[in-house]
Amino acid sequence: MKQFVYADNAATTQLDTDAFEAMKPFFLGEYGNASQPYSFARTAKKALKESRETIARCIGATPEEIFFTSGGTESNNWAVKGSAFSDSNKRVTITSSIEHHAILRPCADIERMGYPVSYLPVDINGVVTAKTLSEYIRENTRLVSVMMANNEIGSIQDISALASVAHSYGATFHTDAVQAVGHIEIDVNALSVDMLSASAHKFNGPKGVGFLYVRKDTALAPYASGGVQEGGMRAGTENIASIVGMAVALEKNINKMDKITAHIEMLESMLLQRLSESNIPFSRNGSEKHIPGNISLSFPGYDGEALLHRLDLMGICVSTGSACDSKETKVSHVLRAIGLNSDLAKGTIRLSLGKSNTEQDIDAIVDALKRIMK
Repeated sequence: MKQFVYADNAATTQLDTDAFEAMKPFFLGEYGNASQPYSFARTAKKALKESRETIARCIGATPEEIFFTSGGTESNNWAVKGSAFSDSNKRVTITSSIEHHAILRPCADIERMGYPVSYLPVDINGVVTAKTLSEYIRENTRLVSVMMANNEIGSIQDISALASVAHSYGATFHTDAVQAVGHIEIDVNALSVDMLSASAHKFNGPKGVGFLYVRKDTALAPYASGGVQEGGMRAGTENIASIVGMAVALEKNINKMDKITAHIEMLESMLLQRLSESNIPFSRNGSEKHIPGNISLSFPGYDGEALLHRLDLMGICVSTGSACDSKETKVSHVLRAIGLNSDLAKGTIRLSLGKSNTEQDIDAIVDALKRIMK
């Protein structure tokens, strides 16, 4: 039987079995519309309320500050465009040069509508410093959006320091925390963020559902007009089954975070040690402070796309940068932003380990790379 090793957890994760079981009743027997007044809708309405409370508790928010969306892309679009469209003065948005395209493209959209956008540079580790933000921000800045953890190289930003700079100029602060929620400890009050995006399928929840945290009294235009769902801010019948699954998966990951992190960090250390012992030349990209298991490796003289396909033939799933750009052959904007030379950038792959990976998976990955490169 052909081996199968999944090492692309930053792209998506396996649905947690408890989350799946919690979802099933809302596909079959309890399919009522939570907005309806009759008794059959009560179970769905109660599940919606309890899921909102669970998710709020997991990030230190209040239930009224949690708005359900279709995922991280929608949450990011809403944060960027909803902030812009709430401002008749068309003040400046500031973001970083290494954001996910779910931030960069909405920023390009509002630029075409006459809303100015500035892009922050990063250092060689993919870090935005508070000093850099201080050099760019002005009194006419409306929104600062910097991702909590980069999807390609795993670098974690000092969000509380960046939010402090933004607030000192009266700006709103948003963070794309899609890669971070469920994997590192997050308290929106300790971080001082005004908005935060998350996506369930990154922390063993279902695909097609996420949330946007919006601090009370933050200026934000509604995402969709229609019914009164989500406090009138995001119309449309709620996806109860997926929302329930998201809440269960998030709470479970947070309750077991220390154990999961220790396991993934052990695998990460094992992988790097075995690669070093194999005498395969490589370098690692990103900051020492990174999402556990997110490993960006550059192999000089090799083509990352070719490595991906060779590993795939051996039953091993990895990525070449952002999963959302997997069909593109051009060098990742993140690798360009950190100043990686073209040879190393071309030979870069990303491995992202999850809680289901094993020591045997690490052996398989290293042995496969040795076979390819020797």
